[in-house]
Amino acid sequence: MVRRKPLVVVTRKLPEVIETRMMELFDTRLNESDASWTKAELIEAVQTAEILVPTVTDRLTSSVLAHANPNLRLIANYGTGVDHIDVEAAYARGITVTNTPGVLTDDTADMTMALILAVARRLVEGERLARSGEWGGWRPTSMLGHRITGKRLGILGMGRIGTAVARRARGFGLAIHYHNRRRAPAELENELEATHWESLDQMVARMDIISINCPHTPATFHLLSARRLKLMRPDAIIVNTSRGEVIDEAALTRMLRQKEIAGAGLDVFEHEPAINPRLRELDNVVLLPHMGSATIEGRIDMGEKVVINIKTFVDGHRPPDRVLPSML
Repeated sequence: MVRRKPLVVVTRKLPEVIETRMMELFDTRLNESDASWTKAELIEAVQTAEILVPTVTDRLTSSVLAHANPNLRLIANYGTGVDHIDVEAAYARGITVTNTPGVLTDDTADMTMALILAVARRLVEGERLARSGEWGGWRPTSMLGHRITGKRLGILGMGRIGTAVARRARGFGLAIHYHNRRRAPAELENELEATHWESLDQMVARMDIISINCPHTPATFHLLSARRLKLMRPDAIIVNTSRGEVIDEAALTRMLRQKEIAGAGLDVFEHEPAINPRLRELDNVVLLPHMGSATIEGRIDMGEKVVINIKTFVDGHRPPDRVLPSML
């Protein structure tokens, strides 16, 4: 007897090789248009799917999940962060949630270092000047940025990505400092010559560069509040490749405009895809469209993890990347 394939609904267009594999293994419905779904469309999806494959753009709130059909048993998220999914509401309805950890570590850490360099050395400003036709040639005082060697880097969130950032930063001669919910093992601290700060306030006040690498949870919402941002040195820069909600974006924008913070490199935004128009006006900010994990290799690896999580679940086993409410 041939077992019926489960109905898998995918909310966004994925790499072709992943979509093909899903079509082979499951009864798969793809989003050919790649347009982000509305709340009504997400409700329709949870009413029909047995397995849902969402992305960070899909807000699976308790009000959406309240419409889930009884056969929806797995939400296999295409991405590491699950702050867009009400995990508690899902589990209350008997729906397992999985994610794709680990595969984006190097890509996001690379982008973090790229933003640190871009802000400190004014790369985007220089690129615009070179394209403008107004560059008058080399001058001793033209486009002066800051050397990063010897500076202090404060990492907020010393998980996989934060640790990968620290390893890269050591190669650039940065001194590593960090604040984390749990202190890193002594072996890792010794390897990185990293200084642990119990007090986030004290770390923020002493760093030349702050890198945000913690997930967005209720506990980290506006962790970099207006009060904490004011602790930063006026010559310091801040880089965020995690989630926009971790920083009070309105307060950050005000301080950047008033030169109370020297610069920022932002790959994520509090209300994305909307970006504060005042941020877009500033020369001391590098803005990217949430592309920290945007490599072909990374996106394929993400898809392969989704396939493994689905296949394991369908075969009656616990998926390897299950996310529990207690983990958040």
